[in-house]
Amino acid sequence: MQTSALPDLAHTDTTTMHWLATAAAMAAVVAAAGLLQPDASASASTAPHRTTAQHGAAPVAAPDPARAAFPLECGGAGHTVAKEAPGDLDGDGRPETVAVVHCAAGSGTPPSGVYVLTQGGGAAPRIVATLVDPVQKMSVGDFAVRDGVVSATLLGYSSASVPSCCPDEQEKVTWEWQNGAFVRSSQSQDPAGAGV
Repeated sequence: MQTSALPDLAHTDTTTMHWLATAAAMAAVVAAAGLLQPDASASASTAPHRTTAQHGAAPVAAPDPARAAFPLECGGAGHTVAKEAPGDLDGDGRPETVAVVHCAAGSGTPPSGVYVLTQGGGAAPRIVATLVDPVQKMSVGDFAVRDGVVSATLLGYSSASVPSCCPDEQEKVTWEWQNGAFVRSSQSQDPAGAGV
């Protein structure tokens, strides 16, 4: 048998110190893996909607419509955010929020505005698009944001003689971000909800 001309390598002699160092390193890896687990509370329905921004950045919360200033003239009545839904509408990896807002009213059907909100760097949410303006005197029935598409049922009036409590026209609409703008598509409906 020929012996090696090289000196003994230090890592071939195992000592208690080597075992302790290996155990400490493994414990650190296990602890780090535990910290990287998904947050189960973020998927709960009561948690704010979060999405991960591009390039692996930290999750970003969708804009909160309660912190936004809406262009409604409600006198002293204030306004109500009737419906809201988050979603990444423009594909930039950051969520927007679509809010259906109307003046607070004790009775009747006040006209709604449908607004797209964005938020950057700790600033208050701001309106980047108005999908329905309250001057159109429409209210919103069904409403959703799915896969970057906003859908709603708009309720309106065929004439000024129709009571404000009872819209007699209905239109199903969608908006989708295309080439730098929201493009609206619609399908008119009769009052019973059947397609025209």
